[in-house]
Amino acid sequence: MASYPLQIMAMDRLVFEGEVDHILARGTEGFLGVLAHHAPLVTELADGVLELTSGSSKRRFHVRGGLLEVGGNRAAILADGTVEEL
Repeated sequence: MASYPLQIMAMDRLVFEGEVDHILARGTEGFLGVLAHHAPLVTELADGVLELTSGSSKRRFHVRGGLLEVGGNRAAILADGTVEEL
């Protein structure tokens, strides 16, 4: 599976920066998944779990809202509040 760079930024720090294969996020309109070469989008995130997959490993974060931006085969999450790894 192809990977792409992701940054997760909270109000006070850079939470994560690295390559991922898949993002599963809870948007305000429902869940969405992002793979490499996804169409450009900006969407609002709801309070919930964000799951990152890279190869066979998974990481989970609790995000309390924010924005997910995808474009140019990269993604960024700008969190409204704190982000905690689960």
